[in-house]
Amino acid sequence: EIHIKEPIEKEVNPRLLPGELLLCEASTVYKYMQEDGSNRGTYGKLVCTNFKISFLDDDSASDDNEPQFKNKIVGENDITLQCVDQIYGVYDEKKKLLTGQLRKYTEKLIIYSKNLRVFNFCLRYTKEEEVKRIVSGIVHHSQTPKLLKRLFLFSYASAAPNNTDGRNQTVMFETLEDWRDELERTKGNVKYKAVTTNEGYRVSEKLPLYFVVPICISEESILKYEGRGIPIWCWSCHNGAALLKMSAFPKEQDDSTSQMQKAFLDGICKTISKPPYELVKMEDLSSGLPSLQDIQTAYTRFKQLFLIDNSTDFWATDVKWFSLLESTNWLEIIRRVLKKAIEVAECLEMQHTNVLLIEESATDLCCVISSLVQVMMDSYSRTKSGFQSLIQKEWVIGGHSFLDRCNHLHKSEKEEAPVFLLLLNCVWQLVQQYPSAFEFTETYLTVLSDSLYVPIFSTFFFNSQHQRDNNASGESLKTQSGPFRFLTVWDWSVQFDLKAQAFLNNPLYAEKPKPDKSQRKTSRFKHQRQLSLPLTQAKSSTKRGFFREETDHLIKNILGKRIGKFINSSDEPPNSFREFYDSWHSKPVDYHGLLLPRIDGPEIKVWAQRYLRWIPEAQLHGGGTIATAAKILDLMEEVQSLQVKMDEEHSQAVSGGVHSVPMLRNSARLSSLFPFALLQRQSVKPALPTSTWKDLEDEDDLVKRDDEFVDLSGDM
Repeated sequence: EIHIKEPIEKEVNPRLLPGELLLCEASTVYKYMQEDGSNRGTYGKLVCTNFKISFLDDDSASDDNEPQFKNKIVGENDITLQCVDQIYGVYDEKKKLLTGQLRKYTEKLIIYSKNLRVFNFCLRYTKEEEVKRIVSGIVHHSQTPKLLKRLFLFSYASAAPNNTDGRNQTVMFETLEDWRDELERTKGNVKYKAVTTNEGYRVSEKLPLYFVVPICISEESILKYEGRGIPIWCWSCHNGAALLKMSAFPKEQDDSTSQMQKAFLDGICKTISKPPYELVKMEDLSSGLPSLQDIQTAYTRFKQLFLIDNSTDFWATDVKWFSLLESTNWLEIIRRVLKKAIEVAECLEMQHTNVLLIEESATDLCCVISSLVQVMMDSYSRTKSGFQSLIQKEWVIGGHSFLDRCNHLHKSEKEEAPVFLLLLNCVWQLVQQYPSAFEFTETYLTVLSDSLYVPIFSTFFFNSQHQRDNNASGESLKTQSGPFRFLTVWDWSVQFDLKAQAFLNNPLYAEKPKPDKSQRKTSRFKHQRQLSLPLTQAKSSTKRGFFREETDHLIKNILGKRIGKFINSSDEPPNSFREFYDSWHSKPVDYHGLLLPRIDGPEIKVWAQRYLRWIPEAQLHGGGTIATAAKILDLMEEVQSLQVKMDEEHSQAVSGGVHSVPMLRNSARLSSLFPFALLQRQSVKPALPTSTWKDLEDEDDLVKRDDEFVDLSGDM
């Protein structure tokens, strides 16, 4: 039985962006509601453009049913072509992956997106020629390899007016002055200098135009091996210790070349170990952290837990949730990365030692660790503009291969790895453990992860600054007279209006003066589905125990046996990390000082808002942290109104950071996954064994009681 909403009578046309072209479409397509097995849904038109796949029904034509948190670029029923993960066709109730030419009429089309949403379309009532055209078009434009200049990024840049928001405070690190300002901000300008050696990319196309090195490094040294073997500055600690990174030499070289490179490295390292520089701790990330292949494999397994076609599948996996979650190894990778960042922070903070991160390209795990260390140690990086400047410095200008790692061009799955997503998952752990220390919210991080797949911004669609500059000429397009003017993702006004942008800002951010440190521990709402592994199941095997000291193979691989004055990890007391970790957590938190994540046992959690937002069974209506936040925002609004009454002349100075308050008050029953949850749709529970029903009913009673306790104004 199918509950049919009648086909739309009026013509509904897609809203096209500048440069967006309609490629193919199909009418009388039936879109299922994903969350239950009742086959309920709605008729509409399925279209494919050079930017997105979009489903248009009669609700698309009106603004009456707009969500509270609306993206102006990507609508509720839109998927950008870069966001499509896998496409399946259903033939005689059997699901088959679609990758090439459509040879057979498909009854259903299932699209899995990279933001873990599942779209189910029934094509049984659509004309056969339209089915072949739309399915073939979608598969071709979203799955086949393409040229860089065929990305919608270039079509949009050539057609759209560039009305950038002048209020954007993000430091882009595209000029020499930006680097000098950062050196001055961190007091690193005494020992380090910004260099122009790579102007015209004469040193390396992978390096940025401008970067920072120790003052004692000569231009000849930088030029000798195309920037390899040169310590590049990332950040300076308040005590003068610095975080550096280095591109390692390829390990397989002939003997003479290898000897020359070893001698060069030895000389460089001796130079940067003399006063006024601190001792150098070498961190070879290839030996102490999982490989990119390990990260990709773990995430591929992990995301399968959330790509759920229907409600029955959800409840089937719920029985073995913990074992499935642990077997992915994704949370363990997050734990290991956070642990490594804490180890680096200990060297900088406690041992006053420079840390040199070494990786083959210094553009993957180097970016993750250096960014995490700065978020943990520099409160500026926990502000919104500071965090955006950090991403610009370490990732965009730093040369992370977004194009390859996100596989935007579908050229090689071997290069694909969710490295940037790994960073956001690690930062989210800190945000949910210490929310008051961050000026931005988890919603900000979720939206940022979604923006990876929105090709109107250049931020995440190039492998390097050189590649972006080289492809910005626009000579191949007749409509483009000058260079492309790409948008940056940091201008949030392109995607959201002011009310929606309020969800990105944390109204409870602890600005100076510091809050009462006794208010460190906050209560946690227990979700319907546990989002972390129980403590008893968190014991790692001896092969990957997260407190086991990793062997540092740096000297064998790069410097031979000549360690000179450098510190090796084996020289440190084996329990120094644990002492540092436990000592910090025994003291009150300084929200503007060093911040260490809790990594023991179930402290590492699943990022619920990102991974569960499309699954209604995981939502708690009227519950979750949003219920608490709504009450606090109500109180803040009341306090502010009283302040205005008490002192009218200061009314203009009252903070405007709580635009979301009236929206929250008008929402009768917010979901725990607000603002992404589709609130108007209720989940239908499948037939389950009596014992399971009883457990679920008991849990529902608890939820209802909690709902009464956190009662928000209004009714359903």
